[in-house]
Amino acid sequence: MKQLYFGDCLDILKDMYAKHPQGFIDLIYIDPPFNSKRNYNILFEDVDMTDTKAQREAFADTWSNVSYKDELGELAELNYDLFRFLEILDKIDIPKSSVAYLTTMAIRIYYMHKVLKNTGSFYLHCDPNMSHYLKLVCDLIFGKDNFRNEITWLRSTDTGSSKSISKKFPSNTDNILFYSKSKKFSFTNIYSDYSDNYMSRFKYQDDKGKFRWQCLKTYSEKRYSELNGQNRIRWGKNAKYPDYKQYIWELKGVLVSNNWVDINQLNPAAKERLGYPTQKPEALMERIIKASSNEGDLVADFFCGCGTTIAAANKLGRNWIGADISHLAIKLILNRLTGPIAEGGRKAFLKNIEINGFPKDIDSAKQLAKSDELLNKKSKHGAFDFQHWVVEFLLGGIRNPKDIADGGWDGHIIFPKNNNEKGRVLIEVKSGNVSVRNVREFIRVIDSEEADIGVFVCFADMVTKPMELAAKEAGNYEGYKFDRIQILTIEDILDDREIKMPGGVDASTFKQSVKDVRPENVDPELF
Repeated sequence: MKQLYFGDCLDILKDMYAKHPQGFIDLIYIDPPFNSKRNYNILFEDVDMTDTKAQREAFADTWSNVSYKDELGELAELNYDLFRFLEILDKIDIPKSSVAYLTTMAIRIYYMHKVLKNTGSFYLHCDPNMSHYLKLVCDLIFGKDNFRNEITWLRSTDTGSSKSISKKFPSNTDNILFYSKSKKFSFTNIYSDYSDNYMSRFKYQDDKGKFRWQCLKTYSEKRYSELNGQNRIRWGKNAKYPDYKQYIWELKGVLVSNNWVDINQLNPAAKERLGYPTQKPEALMERIIKASSNEGDLVADFFCGCGTTIAAANKLGRNWIGADISHLAIKLILNRLTGPIAEGGRKAFLKNIEINGFPKDIDSAKQLAKSDELLNKKSKHGAFDFQHWVVEFLLGGIRNPKDIADGGWDGHIIFPKNNNEKGRVLIEVKSGNVSVRNVREFIRVIDSEEADIGVFVCFADMVTKPMELAAKEAGNYEGYKFDRIQILTIEDILDDREIKMPGGVDASTFKQSVKDVRPENVDPELF
């Protein structure tokens, strides 16, 4: 099972629970938005829940138009103790923003607990601002007896100038709460490498490898006989106990505790860095996945962002589920998974991935467009989901932060030009009836914005000869043999036709990871 879901994870979880009431996931890891001052305003409406519009930001795990009061009421029927805890917080001197955050997290964690197998495990990545509240939430959902660890991750050792003037100790750690659903769960001890100083003690070597002499204080007759038969015993003069050869390859390493100081956050030059603001290193996810799942198990991340959990699970031979509310996140994950694969093998690889939440054919695309039209008539702001799907997911562009119904542009793509200059492609998406007038208006926008190329997107049955002629009359782009104004249909895009531009299309908004995340035991010739 390899599945990606676009949408609010609460809706996805409820649907999964209805289909799998006994649970079906082996391991869930989530790294949801932290309730910190730096990003809280993009997550929820204000505390009055009136006359507000949740901001939509690329690559922000957001919930639009969420009223925590509604979800708090829903929790009253699901877990009364949890409801009472949150209700009390709502009545005392705790910021309403914190209660809103905890409520939206609580109901989602409740359903994550439901879709876990009885032998499953759950990891919640958080920071000290909310970890103490979130632990109580998890205690009420999983049961305090199923709490396993609070892992402290030293994400950075930086104590730079801004931290040095702050009147507190530098904050360089995150918290990871680890729960199991029951007493019977999968867990494998993890070992890290020994230090160079420790390894230097193995200063002898024979045909079996490097070793050191260790005192054998306690031993059975059988063990002594076995070691002696392997020529691994020596007696010193007047020695009370024998020494034995201890080889490096016999040692597992240092048993990893709940204090993780050996995996730092990604530095700006890290090869796997994609530009995602909260990206975690794959080594962190690999440790969690190796500890709490086995090959072939199902791993899920319901705030999957740029897909680090998915990449690590895929590499380690696990099945996986990823969900995110951002079009761009889903697109980036697909690019991340397929990037290292040779061109001929990408389509075959993608056939094994089920993508949910997006139109899969023209009929469903038209249904999405029709739904948008109905919503746009009811709201002066409009829904614009169809435009976002086309611009961000299908074309890999950046949407226009100012949603404009007509006479503007819906998104753009940047491409490199000569002399280190940047070119710009503007995209206009139409879901309803169009005419040559719309194309001419778009050409005027391209001219006024001084853009290089314009791409007008609509359904094939909307394209008319006058529209094609108007686009053609706008001429070619700067000596190239392709049109400056291009009419691209939804049918074209679904059939893998791309925008014509110098250098081709880089479908990834952020830079592409070149790290291979295919399962380690797969024959590369298959790709």
